[in-house]
Amino acid sequence: MQKAIRRADAKLAGYWALELWESGFGKYCWKRLLTVSAEDCWGILTAEVKALHDAYLVVNEGLPAKQHRGRIFISKAVILLCLAKKSRDADHLQNFVYDQTAGLDPEELAGELREAEDYVPIPAYAYDCHTREGRKRGKTKKDFFKAEQEALEPFQPGLFDDVI
Repeated sequence: MQKAIRRADAKLAGYWALELWESGFGKYCWKRLLTVSAEDCWGILTAEVKALHDAYLVVNEGLPAKQHRGRIFISKAVILLCLAKKSRDADHLQNFVYDQTAGLDPEELAGELREAEDYVPIPAYAYDCHTREGRKRGKTKKDFFKAEQEALEPFQPGLFDDVI
């Protein structure tokens, strides 16, 4: 199912999702759909899949699992996942960025990173009013809100831009 979703093959993904559901593995199907939304899809699609799952639960409230209805919610989740822009960034972040540093001594790692040919220092913007170093540099909450607002990319105008 997941590989079919990655390739936008809605017919095959839908078949396998509904096959799971029909075989009594509805809970597992929903767990996989939610995981796929986080691992493979760009944007806020997980919220939509969660909303479809919540609607499925409302439709089936009080019914035993064998009497569950509402497979339309699974079908819609599959279609949305297939049509979504795909991005494996979340999975890559945890597997290639974080996990590869697991088990290392932080001081040793910091030293190795400083000595590395492609060392990237901590950017100055990281030192704001929330860090000891930022406060030493005189950063305030007012500075923080202004700097963070100016750094938004892409920028979406907000209701309270005029008060910052």
